[in-house]
Amino acid sequence: MATITADQIASVSLKDADRNPDEFAKKLGRSFEDYGFAIIADHGIPDELIHRAEEKAKAFFALPEETKKKYFLTDGGGQRGYTPFGIETAKGAKAHDLKEFWHVGRDLPEGHKFRGHMPDNVWPSEVPSFKDTFSELYATFDRTGLKVLRAIARYLKIDEDYFADTVRDGNSILRALHYPPQSEPTGNHIRAGAHEDINTITLLLGAEEAGLELLTKDGRWIPVSPKPGELVINIGDMLQRLTNGRLRSTSHRVVNPQPDRASHARYSMPFFLHFRSDYLIEPLPGTVPAGEQPKWPPITADEYLKERLREIKLV
Repeated sequence: MATITADQIASVSLKDADRNPDEFAKKLGRSFEDYGFAIIADHGIPDELIHRAEEKAKAFFALPEETKKKYFLTDGGGQRGYTPFGIETAKGAKAHDLKEFWHVGRDLPEGHKFRGHMPDNVWPSEVPSFKDTFSELYATFDRTGLKVLRAIARYLKIDEDYFADTVRDGNSILRALHYPPQSEPTGNHIRAGAHEDINTITLLLGAEEAGLELLTKDGRWIPVSPKPGELVINIGDMLQRLTNGRLRSTSHRVVNPQPDRASHARYSMPFFLHFRSDYLIEPLPGTVPAGEQPKWPPITADEYLKERLREIKLV
C-alpha cells in the first residue's frame, strides 16, 4: 500500500507498477507535478549490492588525500573519477559544497557515435572489486530508471516505451558521495547548496541520514525522509523542459547536520539518468497550451549538459 507524508510526497512500492500500473503512475506523476520528488520502496536493487557499494565507497574515501587525487582528472569536467572536497558549487552560489565524490559513467565501444561525449572510466586500484561492484550497480540503476520512466510515460499518456530510445546509451552518471564530519564552523558553506539536477530523473540511495530538503511551491524547505533502503526519485531539468514545466525540477539541498550528528559522515549514491546525447529536448505534444509559446527553446541533451556543467564550475 502507498503512503503519503504530511506534505503529500508520494511514497509508493515499485511492485505496484505491475499490480496496478494506472494507480501507481497517477500517484507518482502527481507527486512529481506538485513536489518534483517521490519515494519508492521495493525497487529491486539488491540490499547486498547496495551495502557492498557503500563499503567500497567508504574504503575509497578513507584513502589518503594524495592517493585519491591521483584519480582527479583536471581536464575531464568531473565526468569520471574523483572530484576533491570544495570544488563543486551550486549554480549561482559563491560558497562551494562540503563534499567529495566519485563518478562512474557508461562504457561505450570503440567507434560508437557518442564515444566523444563519454570519456573512459577510471578505477581505484587500492579498493578491491570497486570496478565490478560499481559497474553492477550502474547497470542495475539503469534498468530501475527505465521502469520509473515507463510509469511517467503512462502518466503523461504517451506510449509506455517512449523513453526507452530517448535514454539508450545516455550520458548517465553514478555518483558516490561523501560529506565529511564537521568539527568546526563552516561559515556560509553547506553540504550541498540549493540546486536543480541537470538530467532526466535522479535515483538516490542513502538519503536516510537527515539533511536532504526540497523547496515547495510556496517557498518552504521540507525534509525528504525515506526509510532505510528506499529510493528517492526526483525530476531533472531535462524532463522538466520536455514536459514544458508540467513535471517539476525542484530546488533541493543537503543542509549541515544538527550538533548531535555533526561528527557523523554522510554517504549517498545518486544515479543521474540522462537522455542520449543527440536527443532534442523540446516540449512533448499537448504540453504547450494553445496560444502560448514553449517555456524553453529546443536544445540537445549534450548541449544542455555542457551549458550546465559550466554553470556549476565543473568545466
